[in-house]
Amino acid sequence: MRLLLSWVMTTERRMLIGTTGMPGAGKSTVKEIVKKLGFPVIVMGDEVRTEAKRRGLSITPESLGKVMLEIRSVEGPAAVAKRCIPKIKNINSHIIFIDGLRSLYEVEEFKKEFPEFRILAIHASPQTRFKRLLERGRGDDPENWREFFERDRRELKVGVGEVIAMADYMLVNEGTLKELEEKLANILKREMKEIWASKG
Repeated sequence: MRLLLSWVMTTERRMLIGTTGMPGAGKSTVKEIVKKLGFPVIVMGDEVRTEAKRRGLSITPESLGKVMLEIRSVEGPAAVAKRCIPKIKNINSHIIFIDGLRSLYEVEEFKKEFPEFRILAIHASPQTRFKRLLERGRGDDPENWREFFERDRRELKVGVGEVIAMADYMLVNEGTLKELEEKLANILKREMKEIWASKG
């Protein structure tokens, strides 16, 4: 793994790996693992949170859901991806993770700029996800099953389910942190080996 990581830092090619999944599936955990490995991460949800703060709104599931839908309604379904692209281009790294893909429109927008784009879907059962969100207790996390259900509906309405269905990799996150790290490492090894092989 270390040899491959070293090689990635010297190749001229650039790959983006976009993560997707329903709330509580483990995207934030994957993000932290990726950061520890030394890869930069662009968090798409930060764009929505920044916009909500700019409007003077409280960071709640309802306000973020409303802002998310309004941004896409006014600026187009790939609006959040378009906002992220300039930041990605300013990053000096050959592998960049994009956290929080929510629609195929976003996927296509990224692919226009970065042809080598992969989708990594993180999956966990609704019961597991609900428990995690309650324990996490972030400002925009649901406080009960009704809020959890409504948040899932908003995510699916935007197109998360379609992105999950088109994923290049499915990472089931129902076990331990160590198991998740091992699964992610195997995916990274496979991708980097394929790039290396294509270089001849």
